[in-house]
Amino acid sequence: MKKIIFVSLVIVLTGCKTIEPLYYHGEYNDAVYSYFKADDVTLEQQITALKTTLQDAESQGKAIAPGIHAHLAMLYFESGNGSEGIQHFELEKQLYPESTHYIDFLISAARGGNNASE
Repeated sequence: MKKIIFVSLVIVLTGCKTIEPLYYHGEYNDAVYSYFKADDVTLEQQITALKTTLQDAESQGKAIAPGIHAHLAMLYFESGNGSEGIQHFELEKQLYPESTHYIDFLISAARGGNNASE
């Protein structure tokens, strides 16, 4: 009887373990919300928030969520820093190769390419 109670207790306690998220999002959701709501947040503040998210993820050894580098790249392009934007687009492609075609499209559009409407 004690074995059954013990095994039941172990099963219940192991079922209560929380699962760590696969990716680190940090302030990414807030930055995207601010961007689309056009809140009183400047591009520089949004860039700083995303850079902080990247630094926090790195310091904690967590994987960056998909889209963070791409969003940061877009912000850099809007602020006039295209070279930094390209670097973050390339990082997005390295981390998530399945996004390569889309990121190439975004790079072309950001540069004012002719195939941006394809």
